[in-house]
Amino acid sequence: MMLYEAAALGAATCWALTGLISAGPSAALGALAFNRLRMSLVFIVLALYVATVTGLDALPRDIALPLALSGLIGIFLGDTALFLTLNRLGPRRTAMVFSLNAPISAILGFVFLRETLTPLQIAGILVTFAGVILAIRFGKRKSQLHQWENVKGPLWIGIAIGLIAALSQSAGSLIARPVMETGTDPIAASAIRVGTAALCLWLLFLVPHRQFKPAGPVTLKLAGIVGLSGFLGMGVGMTLLLFALSGGEVGVVATLSATTPAILLPLIWWRTKEMPAPGAWVGAGLVLVGSALLFAV
Repeated sequence: MMLYEAAALGAATCWALTGLISAGPSAALGALAFNRLRMSLVFIVLALYVATVTGLDALPRDIALPLALSGLIGIFLGDTALFLTLNRLGPRRTAMVFSLNAPISAILGFVFLRETLTPLQIAGILVTFAGVILAIRFGKRKSQLHQWENVKGPLWIGIAIGLIAALSQSAGSLIARPVMETGTDPIAASAIRVGTAALCLWLLFLVPHRQFKPAGPVTLKLAGIVGLSGFLGMGVGMTLLLFALSGGEVGVVATLSATTPAILLPLIWWRTKEMPAPGAWVGAGLVLVGSALLFAV
């Protein structure tokens, strides 16, 4: 396997591990508090890198606003909705619903950027949606008792929040795309996006309502796990993806980086000692096939 393709698979594996690592801390702190701590830690690392390596002049001032808007929608709204979904649906279902960001991105590109949807891409959208529906509807056996397979609250609410997460992530990427096509330094751009999200999350913390406060105490161990989650997902994972895109074919890299739901299943099996249901495997496989069709050239 080529190095760039291996990097794309590595990114997908990092994101799968992030889902497992984040499940406990997100439930313990609440989605808002978990994401606030996670974004703050990631921003500190990114800001230090920009200040010491790339320099503050790496970003022209005229692109700061679209990047901030991208961070507001894609990370502040998207990531917060993602961890709300994680708390309600568990890692497996959350990964399946969030995988819809690929077809949603294709649809948004068609609507707002006048990008053409080929018959193969339309088929990919339909196959991906079918895979997600199958995995959610038939992805659990009655014998599976682990808490990650339990749904907290109505299922449709969890799915709706997950769709908001996928839509926000896609919209944030759509806003950032023209800026990144100019050759903007990706780490400096990420610093603005993550910093905007962290600022918004801290502003919410100032609201005098218990919903915006941590659900539990932030211990040193918990903070370490949150930091590991941010490091794996936004540090290693995104770096591997950018490296893969720097030399690999975009369609192949995008497809391989979308294998997270499939990679997550054996990890969940190992972690819970419960084999996922056949519907979960078939659904994840359909998502992979749909992604391949979406990015087929």
